[in-house]
Amino acid sequence: MVGEQAVPVLRVKDAAVAVAWYARLGFALEWEHRFEPGFPVFAEVARGEVRLFLSEHEGDARPDGLVYLRVRDVDAVAREFGMVVAELPWAREVELRDPDGNRLRVGTPVA
Repeated sequence: MVGEQAVPVLRVKDAAVAVAWYARLGFALEWEHRFEPGFPVFAEVARGEVRLFLSEHEGDARPDGLVYLRVRDVDAVAREFGMVVAELPWAREVELRDPDGNRLRVGTPVA
């Protein structure tokens, strides 16, 4: 059984494209659902215990959301996306945008 958690919902136009993009961050597709063929997809991707819902349903979430992800190795994420890591007082971070404009701040806390 999974413990209590909050799962952000991000609006996406094409779940397949979004799932492929999130795979670059180490997420894997757990499941997807649509009420009937041709209807919008609602999917879950996971990276360890971290979960995100990706929804093609227009009313589920607003575009341009923001999610903060704490990771062990922000440098690996930065390399994958060709980004430079920012050194901040609270973490080493990069900011990414998924194909739908959702922002992801990805950081490794400083000790």
